[in-house]
Amino acid sequence: MRVLVASHTARIGGGEHSLLTLLPALAPDVVPVIACPEGPLAEASRAQGLEVVRTAGLEGGFALHPVHTPRAIGNLVKLAFGLRRAARRADAALIHANSVRAGLAAVAARSLGGPPAVVHVRDCLPAGPVGAAVRRVVARADCVIANSRYTAASFGAAPDRLRIVYPSVDLGRFDPSAVDRDAARARLGLAPDDLAVGVVAQLTPWKGQDVALRALVRVRQEIPRARLLFAGEAKFVDAAVRYDNRAYERQLRELASEAGLAGAVSFLGERHDMPEVLAALDMQLAPSWEEPFGRAVVEGMAMGLPVIATEIGGPAELIDDGIDGLLLPPHDPVRWTAAVLELARAPERRAELGRRARRRALEFTPRREAEAVLSAYGAALGVPPARSRS
Repeated sequence: MRVLVASHTARIGGGEHSLLTLLPALAPDVVPVIACPEGPLAEASRAQGLEVVRTAGLEGGFALHPVHTPRAIGNLVKLAFGLRRAARRADAALIHANSVRAGLAAVAARSLGGPPAVVHVRDCLPAGPVGAAVRRVVARADCVIANSRYTAASFGAAPDRLRIVYPSVDLGRFDPSAVDRDAARARLGLAPDDLAVGVVAQLTPWKGQDVALRALVRVRQEIPRARLLFAGEAKFVDAAVRYDNRAYERQLRELASEAGLAGAVSFLGERHDMPEVLAALDMQLAPSWEEPFGRAVVEGMAMGLPVIATEIGGPAELIDDGIDGLLLPPHDPVRWTAAVLELARAPERRAELGRRARRRALEFTPRREAEAVLSAYGAALGVPPARSRS
């Protein structure tokens, strides 16, 4: 079966990393054709040996704006016609939209005579009239795949057309036994007695890096050699996006400087050696305001790290609090400080949380995700699910 896999962006974020992990596992049942703007995602897809067709992008937020909203609607129409045309040329049985924005275009393409649309929902939309309208359109897809129960609850698709499919992780790559931890720490400039705490996420306010910074100030009062590493960059920086992410990065750097933490905080930027970065850490933080799924959380768990994550969203479905990780409310640096100090003082507990986290992460296999996605394809096409290959 040939499937047109549509992305609204050329960039590679969490959703695109998840897609690139999934696609090889769909073989041999599916021959994917990637439809996206030219850029890093297209290059990564070609590196996997996949066919790529160029389509328009659809960036921007979901807030009403006198300039950005009309432009976004025009780009949406352009992308919808492009997807219909690409689907016909690829002889695609369906369109798998890898995001809400791509999903809007895929549903529109179907109404223009294109094939059935499967929309992979990986984000929770803000409240308001635009968000409500987007939800109504996405709910008209032939099947909606949500990356967690939390995300699914925010969209309200009909139960018979909804699938909850947790993204997978490349467990061969994210394997602590395959990485030299001492060498990884040395490459990052970490001394043997440094307490290394990390946040792996794009630099944007809702990811809560400022909470981690404020917690570090308090942690260093008791553990002067505590270090904080930010792995990620201000990825979405268009004028129409919801937050000014470049300004947020500047604020983080200013906060670190004003607090006297310039030498204790490392901005690593976008990394392509995440297993090594994670192996260098003593614990991982995910202090997001909310987290639709938490791919970085599972990657940290796969590397045997104790993870302290937000209790709002997907992490609460991934972590059994106190058993294989810790869950905390966001926006509370005092609580996050206490949790970091608790684990810092208890290396045996950190190790046990890490062992249990690794066992939990082993459930998120690409094969398992592929089987669930194939079932969603069958639902969209009105055919019974195929027998499992596992």
